[in-house]
Amino acid sequence: MKTLSALIAVAALAGGVQLFHGGSGASVASEAAPASTYRLTANGDEAACTVHRGAEVSDGLSLLTIASTCRRLLPGIERAKFWREQDDGTVAFSVNGTDPIVTFAVADGDGYESYAPALPLLSLAAADRDYSAAGN
Repeated sequence: MKTLSALIAVAALAGGVQLFHGGSGASVASEAAPASTYRLTANGDEAACTVHRGAEVSDGLSLLTIASTCRRLLPGIERAKFWREQDDGTVAFSVNGTDPIVTFAVADGDGYESYAPALPLLSLAAADRDYSAAGN
């Protein structure tokens, strides 16, 4: 009887672990996408600033940190707090998670190009160096 109780306890523990890990063997915490840093430029200009995509808060919606200097590229963009990625690959920055300040489509190469508003044309590309250290 003692052996049966031990087997039931082990089975319950193993089942609970599988439930927590979604049955994949990987931790739920490790499935979250890592934060990403991007370089935002306007009209191909040399001026750039840093955009940081943070933790995902719901399906397709992530926290967003935009350097205050980004207002030089598009006034008001520094207020955006959310990055929303749609099923079609478009990305929108917003203050409240729904009403976009700027919307991007996937560019020909890596990154994104804005299409709304029409001007200025903004490019968003994964940063290959830390622009925040330069005050951008």
